[in-house]
Amino acid sequence: MTSSMIILTIIGMALVTYIPRLIPFVVFKGKELPSFVQGVLQNVPFATLGALIFPAVFFIQEGNLLYGVVGAVIAFVIAFLGANVILVVIGSIVVLSLYSSFI
Repeated sequence: MTSSMIILTIIGMALVTYIPRLIPFVVFKGKELPSFVQGVLQNVPFATLGALIFPAVFFIQEGNLLYGVVGAVIAFVIAFLGANVILVVIGSIVVLSLYSSFI
């Protein structure tokens, strides 16, 4: 692959990533979304986090299924309490670090 081809590939990937993120800002600028849609959109980060966590529960490298279940339960509880996604991830990491040091 030549350097010009690499640069064109990077520019293409940047456009493909940027345009879908730009379109909602342009289309919905100055418009108020219905409360139902706002509620759905507020839950998207947690749904994404769940989609990432759930399969990992069953494919723990150490082979300890309980380790994955503890992490998933803690993440669910913290998210249910209304914490932000970053706090959910950090909380799960802290609890699993403590769990692994005591077990």
